[in-house]
Amino acid sequence: MENKTLGQKASYIFFEYNALVMLVVLVVASSFLSEAFLSTQNITNLLRQLIPLLLVSIGMLLVILTGGIDLAVGSVAAVGGVVLVMVMNGNADGGAFWLILSVLAAAGGGALLGAVTGAFVAFFRMAPFVASLALMTIARGIAYIISNGQPQRFDREQEAALILRTFGSKSAPIIDLAWPIVFGALVIAFFYVLMRYTAYGRLTVATGSNETAIRLAGIPVARYKLLAYAACGALSAIAGVVVASRSGVATPASGVALELDAIAACVIGGALLSGGKGTVVNTVIGVLVLGLIGNIMNLLSVPAYPQQVIKGAIIILAVLLQGVGRKDARV
Repeated sequence: MENKTLGQKASYIFFEYNALVMLVVLVVASSFLSEAFLSTQNITNLLRQLIPLLLVSIGMLLVILTGGIDLAVGSVAAVGGVVLVMVMNGNADGGAFWLILSVLAAAGGGALLGAVTGAFVAFFRMAPFVASLALMTIARGIAYIISNGQPQRFDREQEAALILRTFGSKSAPIIDLAWPIVFGALVIAFFYVLMRYTAYGRLTVATGSNETAIRLAGIPVARYKLLAYAACGALSAIAGVVVASRSGVATPASGVALELDAIAACVIGGALLSGGKGTVVNTVIGVLVLGLIGNIMNLLSVPAYPQQVIKGAIIILAVLLQGVGRKDARV
């Protein structure tokens, strides 16, 4: 009986932390499969590439915790990048202040688009899938309209553009390595504290766990849903800013299928699409798992199409492990 109890505990720990186990296995396997995996250049590139997905995935987690979904994040990221470049290019002499203003304009636009989705979901009781699908199309159209369907490039003579390019290029190796780590760590720390130690975080989770009970307790459920979608939109727009800073150009076609990777990262991290379960730390692990899968397959020169099949299989495996873990916990 004692052995069975210990076995159940071990099984519970394995299934509860299956995303972390998956991450460790991938790191070990990748280090053996490719000598270039642990190189500074590869780790730097991996961290830089994962920042946009990290931002969008944390925003998606907030929405999923309320029992919703946001399919518009990729389109909102495109809007954020285009708005950034166009606002910056509107002032040829702009410096650091103009750069900050441009980033705030992009984030504000993303928050507004997210709030529109949230308003339809929270106040008009529209299905999150339908509302966000409509906003996905609308936001993509806005990106094409304000850019006239053309890629928007930074004016390289601007001080603001030069500052932004420094953080997105390979011209400053130390900064190039440090900024994604520092920026990503700050974002993770902020939302970890927000969701774990504040009333907002606890009530957001409770909204997705048992909305009826929360509503009967007098909690303004609609407000928390609206805030979740607005935050998701803002984070998505900032992700578009990061992408534009790396490439030096913002295109209205960017961010396609970004919502799928964000949802996958949340699911791999153990979030329930029905709401009420999910953590920032586990979502970060999900982002790292997805990033490592793509990174090692690129190092091994695996074609793009098989990569999609493998990613899909990993997602199915993660969901199956979660299901087995929940059944094991009830035994």
